[in-house]
Amino acid sequence: MARKAKRAAARGKKGKTSSRAAKRKVTAKKAPPKRAEMIDLFTDTTPNGYKISIFLEEAKLPYTTHYVDISTGDQFKPEFLAISPNNKIPAITDRNGPPFGPKGGKHYSLFESGAILLYLAEKTGKFLPKTERGRHDVIQWLMFQMGNIGPMLGQVHHFRAYAPEKIPYAINRYTNEANRLYGVMDKRLAKVPYLAGAYSIADMTMYSDVHMHGVKDIGLGDYPNLKRWHDTIEARPAIQRAWGPFPN
Repeated sequence: MARKAKRAAARGKKGKTSSRAAKRKVTAKKAPPKRAEMIDLFTDTTPNGYKISIFLEEAKLPYTTHYVDISTGDQFKPEFLAISPNNKIPAITDRNGPPFGPKGGKHYSLFESGAILLYLAEKTGKFLPKTERGRHDVIQWLMFQMGNIGPMLGQVHHFRAYAPEKIPYAINRYTNEANRLYGVMDKRLAKVPYLAGAYSIADMTMYSDVHMHGVKDIGLGDYPNLKRWHDTIEARPAIQRAWGPFPN
């Protein structure tokens, strides 16, 4: 009887051990949870700020908007300078930044609208062609905005709307240059539907400048191809969402 009891106890102990081992085996097969894709966008209601909102809406990336009121000096606060040392909007923090992988990356902050658009396009594989020729077609028009459209339309708007005194020389100089640049875009858009052929980050970065400053300060009446481009982009649902009210 004592021997039978020992054998039964041994079998019961073995069964429990096997059961625990099986549970451990099942647990080991479970994949680690993925980190949530989320972009924190720090921005204001300016042409540069809207560029990133447009991409995030077009790409359908989850994001949270943090309003940086540049009229009251929010851009100079230490917490904002930590991610945008040039105290300019927009800036982002990617909660799943590089290095990318199945386990998720690290928090990564980035400033400058052109750099952010390139980063997001490369991360998502959207709105930036895969071919070398197509990629550089987009990049050259992106640089055209950063070196020409953005600065020149900004100066036109400043001297027309914000300068404490009207300076005819400055107004004429920047207005003439803006018209020249509009002519460059209009000629290009007579050949293609969008600046790099297909809709891309080049169009996103240019649209907000033309829409917010160019339409009001210069007008599109003399540039039919540019107007067609502007109106086509304006009708996109993502553009309407990007221009919506900021969340609290």
